[in-house]
Amino acid sequence: MNNIQKYIWPMQIAREEAEIAYRENEVPVGAVVIDSLGNIISKAHNEKESDFNPCGHAEILALQKAGKSINNWRLQGCTLVVTLEPCLMCINAAVHSRVAKVVFGTYDFKAGALSLGYNFHKNDKLNHKFEVIGGLMHFENSRLLSKFFREKRNYYKK
Repeated sequence: MNNIQKYIWPMQIAREEAEIAYRENEVPVGAVVIDSLGNIISKAHNEKESDFNPCGHAEILALQKAGKSINNWRLQGCTLVVTLEPCLMCINAAVHSRVAKVVFGTYDFKAGALSLGYNFHKNDKLNHKFEVIGGLMHFENSRLLSKFFREKRNYYKK
C-alpha cells in the first residue's frame, strides 16, 4: 500500500462526519485522528453553529477527543485527517498537539492556512514540525462543500 492509499479509509470516515455536519446545518467538514497503526482514535465534525462555539471546528474537536482517548495531549505519531484544508487556528492546534502528519482533502484558497502561505508546520521558530498531504479525495469533499454553500446562497436570495 502506498503512502496515500492508507489515508483513503480514514478520509472516507471524515467524509461521513462532514455529511453529519451537513445534515445538522453546519459547514460540512469532518476530521479523524488515527494512530501510527492507522486505527481511528477520534472523529468529529464542525459544531460551531450548534454549540455557538467559534472554536468548534472539526479538527479542534477531533484533536481534543483524541487526547482524551489516549490520556495525553501529545498526539505523537498520530495523523489528523480532515476533509478541508485547515485554517490558521486548526493548523496551529495540530502544531501544539504534536501530530506527525496532517492529511486534508479540499484546498481552501480563501481561509486555508497552507494555501495562504502560513506554513507553521515547517516553521523553524516553533518546537514541532509535521508532514502535510493535500488534495486527497478533493473532488468528493469539495462537492459536498459546494452543495452546502450553493443551498445557503439560494436560501438567502429568497
